[in-house]
Amino acid sequence: MVPEQETSLNFFRFEDLRIYSKALDYVNWLHGVAVSIQDAYRESVVLPFLKSAQSVALSIAEGSSRNKAQFIYYLKMAKSAVRECVVYTTIASRLNLLNEDDKDYSRTQLMEMTKMIGSLVSSLQKLVPNAKDDDMEMA
Repeated sequence: MVPEQETSLNFFRFEDLRIYSKALDYVNWLHGVAVSIQDAYRESVVLPFLKSAQSVALSIAEGSSRNKAQFIYYLKMAKSAVRECVVYTTIASRLNLLNEDDKDYSRTQLMEMTKMIGSLVSSLQKLVPNAKDDDMEMA
């Protein structure tokens, strides 16, 4: 008999994806940085930034429960959320809400996530006929 804990660890397969873990790490990092940002910017910058960061992980989780073509679509939505985070990183940096090290860290993590999502999309597209059609393309 398999212990209950082992069974539950593999039930949600998206949790095994490195990109999902990386997206959660980014959200955790951003929460830590957001604590020091002034309340005046909470509504206009911090909350939408956090929402975009969370959308990366949420899109991966939601898409993983779909067929491969739909998963590709959700991964491309996750990639769009990453690009939103790039914009929020720039906004926060220009408003002096992020120091240079935090800005560089954010951009590095976002570039890595973009590459990881792109690689996953490419590998799935090899398995799905016509997945490169224009109606699927959002990159």
